[in-house]
Amino acid sequence: MQAMPASARPPSPTLPGDVVWPCLSRGPAGELWLDVAVSPNARRTGVDGLHDGALRVRLVAPPVEGRANAALVDWLADELGLPRRAVQLLRGESSRRKRLLLQADEGDVRRWLEAHK
Repeated sequence: MQAMPASARPPSPTLPGDVVWPCLSRGPAGELWLDVAVSPNARRTGVDGLHDGALRVRLVAPPVEGRANAALVDWLADELGLPRRAVQLLRGESSRRKRLLLQADEGDVRRWLEAHK
């Protein structure tokens, strides 16, 4: 019996930790970062897939006086089951592209991302 060539074999199942999420990374000190592309003034708040390596999030809040940033932090903390202080805006205060610091278990965040893809 001949061995099946590698290209003809069905792919092996991957574990949630094996999925590559370009929006999720580690900082130099091992901290967990989440890159987000925000679309304010949306009809509903929620994840809308990936966009250019970032998680696209639509927000009902307007981009006025930091309301969209506060809404993003509150919504993400609620979604991940974290206290608000565990989600911090690191970069992008006045931009649609943002980087957030998450004080959370990476496996939990990966499972949340998998559920929202």
